[in-house]
Amino acid sequence: MLRTAEGLGVHQVYLTGYTPYPLMQHDPRLPHVARKLDAQIHKTALGAEQLVHWEHRDTVEPLLGILRNGRYRIVALEQDDRAVSLPIYRPPEKLALIVGREVEGIEPEVLAQCDEVLEIPMTGKKESFNVASAAAMALYHLALAM
Repeated sequence: MLRTAEGLGVHQVYLTGYTPYPLMQHDPRLPHVARKLDAQIHKTALGAEQLVHWEHRDTVEPLLGILRNGRYRIVALEQDDRAVSLPIYRPPEKLALIVGREVEGIEPEVLAQCDEVLEIPMTGKKESFNVASAAAMALYHLALAM
């Protein structure tokens, strides 16, 4: 996702909770764990982790408040009753896209705090894409629509 974000001009990526994140200054993780994860991320991000601005936050809830105070529209990418189909959505100028966990999706308490929900229409038999693929599709569409 870091490589996708960099390639599509995303201004900031927040990695929250137990999401792996690259090595950072004053890293709180055990050094061998941080180095191992950094190497794995570098292998897939191909250096994008050094080009895109990112931050790690322990929890997402306080971050949502900060983004909202910055006048960002908080938009979830999730299957939900109130979801709008991605192809017909017209994004605001300041948008924060929230993606969830690979299997469980976005936690209900986080989803409840989102201003809007977007869904990628599917025509196959499967009910969802993996989170990295879904994020790439959504970011590409949003970049074109802005």
